[in-house]
Amino acid sequence: MIPDIGAAFGEYTYLVTEIAWGLVAVGLLYRADALFQAARTIVVLYPIAYVWDWYTLHIGVFEIRLRTGVDLLGIPIEEHLFMIVVPALVIGFHENLSDKW
Repeated sequence: MIPDIGAAFGEYTYLVTEIAWGLVAVGLLYRADALFQAARTIVVLYPIAYVWDWYTLHIGVFEIRLRTGVDLLGIPIEEHLFMIVVPALVIGFHENLSDKW
């Protein structure tokens, strides 16, 4: 049985998971000395991700449950974090794996 963290964190579930994975990403990036590289990539990708996210939310492609309800520039604050955390994780994992192989 998969534990339901939504029962524990309620409307903060999405925020908590983004913060947790964000900390993993920062740790990986720090270990690989790739914080600047990740920041540069995020700055370039963020506007594209924002437009895509705004569009898909407004046409109803998906509904986000278990979120705070705080929006910034028309999308949930958690989605802004998601658009930072995902590329940071990808770069963090890539840099750590390429170091070893």
